[in-house]
Amino acid sequence: MTAYRLVAEPRADVDVAATFDWYENEEAGLGQDFLDELRAAYDRIADGPLAYQALRSGIHRGLLRRFPYAIYFAVEGDVVVVLAVLHVARDPAEWQRRSG
Repeated sequence: MTAYRLVAEPRADVDVAATFDWYENEEAGLGQDFLDELRAAYDRIADGPLAYQALRSGIHRGLLRRFPYAIYFAVEGDVVVVLAVLHVARDPAEWQRRSG
């Protein structure tokens, strides 16, 4: 089995930071809960990225279990590249622009 390494694009890190701040402002500790769930989702993706739904052009999507967020990523060899972490209600064109 291939061991995948997960790397987030800088823009995905901006998504995560903004989401953390939003949840933390809603309720103290909720931002950390979001980060914990995101970390668990990243681990699941790294364990088997090709098992996740392919959307188009080699982009896959994984969903967080507790929060309504999707992780958009590509698999390049043994590296999983996270392109975006977006609320599921966001326009899909957002991650499509990033995959260009």
